[in-house]
Amino acid sequence: MKRTFISSGSPYEDLVGFSRAVRIGPYISIGGTAAIDAGGNTVGIGDIAAQTRQCMEIIRLVLEKAGSGLEDVVRTRVLLTHIEDWEEVARVKASYFKGHKPVTTMMQVARFIQPEWLIEMEADAIVSR
Repeated sequence: MKRTFISSGSPYEDLVGFSRAVRIGPYISIGGTAAIDAGGNTVGIGDIAAQTRQCMEIIRLVLEKAGSGLEDVVRTRVLLTHIEDWEEVARVKASYFKGHKPVTTMMQVARFIQPEWLIEMEADAIVSR
């Protein structure tokens, strides 16, 4: 089965040796996505809602590059440095998934590569068309 590697342009991809997403057949897995811009700079320092939106926008764009969309997402994982932020994250995330509700896991972690990152998100999709 064909394997397609999808980049988001993050400078961490080459540094760490990973793809933002991998598509095999109808399956797409998107790895830990932080709130960074094309230059690797953190978006929304100290603002969990802004960081969540940036993560979701990166995921949305990567899905589009892979020939998919948010409607194909079946699972998300949300990693937070402060679990108390879960409700604000949930509000932003829910605004992207109005037509369907993928299964979701939220958990707290000690920290990320960059200390100003408050969140990382992962997603899995199955293309149904």
